[in-house]
Amino acid sequence: QRFLRHPLLEQATHRQTQLLDNTYYDTPDLALCRQGMALRLRRQGRRWLQTVKLAGNAAAGLASRPEWEVPYKGQFDFSAITAKKVRTWLQRPHLLAQLTPIFNTRFQRQTWRFAAAHGAVLLTLDRGWITAGDERTEISEIELELEHAPLNALFDLALPLAESLALTPAVRSKAERGYQLYSHIPPQPVKASNISISPDLSPLAAFRLIALACLEHLQQNHDGALHTEDPEYIHQMRVATRRLRAALRIFSPLLSAGFTSVLKDGFTPLMMQLGQVRDLDVLHAEIVAPVLATMPHKWRGKDKSSLASLLSVIDQQRQQARQQAITLLDSPAYGHALLAALQTLHAQETSTSTKAPKNAPKLSRFAAKRLRSTSQHVLRHIRSVNYQDATSLHDLRIAIKRLRYAMDFFSSLTMLQNLPPLLPQLILLQDTLGQINDLSQAGKWLMEHTENDPSARETVALIGNWHVQHHAQLLASLPPALRRLEKQLEKLATHLKPH
Repeated sequence: QRFLRHPLLEQATHRQTQLLDNTYYDTPDLALCRQGMALRLRRQGRRWLQTVKLAGNAAAGLASRPEWEVPYKGQFDFSAITAKKVRTWLQRPHLLAQLTPIFNTRFQRQTWRFAAAHGAVLLTLDRGWITAGDERTEISEIELELEHAPLNALFDLALPLAESLALTPAVRSKAERGYQLYSHIPPQPVKASNISISPDLSPLAAFRLIALACLEHLQQNHDGALHTEDPEYIHQMRVATRRLRAALRIFSPLLSAGFTSVLKDGFTPLMMQLGQVRDLDVLHAEIVAPVLATMPHKWRGKDKSSLASLLSVIDQQRQQARQQAITLLDSPAYGHALLAALQTLHAQETSTSTKAPKNAPKLSRFAAKRLRSTSQHVLRHIRSVNYQDATSLHDLRIAIKRLRYAMDFFSSLTMLQNLPPLLPQLILLQDTLGQINDLSQAGKWLMEHTENDPSARETVALIGNWHVQHHAQLLASLPPALRRLEKQLEKLATHLKPH
């Protein structure tokens, strides 16, 4: 209702409402879905339309999908498809004989048409249901579609709406949601996907690709963070923001301060809040709870009660921090930050060439220079590390993490293909140093929150004693692992040295 009262809608040149019934077809083993295709029959009043869509290009909520739509006259007809390979594949008699309804969508669509340069933008409000067998899930979404207008016309409508309404770009289409419902695939936290970068891209185009992948990683975990108790969704959103920040750092020589600010500052409050939730999740699940679960038989009842009480306090703070994060994720500020970041990235794309100009630095050369600089930064930290200083170890972990992300981003470039695998070492060391840092931060938190309670301090001492052997093992594993990494980084620096 708040959307329908938005004053922006009064600027529309035309408005209409219609009820749409859609049936999606595929083979029983979902052959079309595996090929990135969707086949739909849509009823509009007394007319039926057949539509074939391809996956096309989609990034962080913006999609450009090839589609062919023709009247349906009682049987499938793919002759109008201009892509020969697609047409030939769909016209195979064996495939045609297997096509069967997979799921349905039924929704009311309200459409507003807005004039824009060289064309128009269609804004639709869809509300209804996706049904697959006995399963059903709701549709409640706003879609903006270009009709020959420039891309920025989308943001001219989306950003004003997102200033007052909690709207976030969605990365799954109705078809994708329908297939998930049909397949009974439960939602799962999504980890960062591999990024394949063509060496022909300009460095700025490569950055856009990486940044959009980071934003999509963030969005893919948004719904789960809001509607489930699984802490991994929050963790993956935190990873996505850190990867985005790492990309900004790696490409910083090419980016203006104003550009960087939009992609960095807009997500800083979220990054801090997600970090707080993650730290309390670790404190609860990995530091205190295991002690209570595995060693209560060795303690007096008083010790057990004190530990359970401390765990309850941590859980309360954890739930409070989580609720604050959910409030932020479900606010207009979050969706607006995403849209502003997408607008900035796509504005840069339209103002610069995708392929590197002849006089611009080659992507491989730029990547080699940045990887060499980042690896040398890690080497300096390795050679000056103080194993007894938590801050020194934390700084080393941050340096290793930045190198790991840089290696992740550039891993598809051929210059890294013939090197010994470095990523497994970086991941292992990041994990080891992360555990050491978690124990250090947990100790600080526990001491700060129990400093006026002598009995609680005894409980903290018990927790520390329980973890002391593991902490010692982690520290003991660092010197040989860092020596191996140092040798590998020296080889990497030699390999990346300009010739």
